[in-house]
Amino acid sequence: MNQDYKMNIQKKIALVAHDNRKKDLMNWIQINREALSTHFLYATGTTGQIIAEKTGLPVRTFKSGPLGGDQQIGAKIIEGEIDFMIFFWDPLEAQPHDPDVKALLRIAVLYDVPIAMNYATADFIFSSDLMVKEYDRLVIDYTKRLKRHIDL
Repeated sequence: MNQDYKMNIQKKIALVAHDNRKKDLMNWIQINREALSTHFLYATGTTGQIIAEKTGLPVRTFKSGPLGGDQQIGAKIIEGEIDFMIFFWDPLEAQPHDPDVKALLRIAVLYDVPIAMNYATADFIFSSDLMVKEYDRLVIDYTKRLKRHIDL
């Protein structure tokens, strides 16, 4: 296991929601507010502002998703600074920044970051015993696979 990708007991959680799902995410956050207050929270622009205003929880905010916030969170995942992500995306509406969303999800998978995209998954992750323990993520070294495809 790579020590750079160790999750401490106090988790670093990215919170993201498309416009039509912000209310759903806020409802989930209100229910889990006390537990969330023991972790470090990160969010894209508008989502983070709403969370901070409605809950009083400290949130480090990035740009709005369409302005690069998804990519900023992806960079933090690569740097080992995000442990998991709750991303309530809208499955019924195409987003102008869909390529950024796909890139963020790809990076999360590459770096073994759990992703909850709905209430049930968020509840299961958040109620897991692993939330109160250290955890070493298994980050696969994909460089060997990439090199194989380049070798002709």
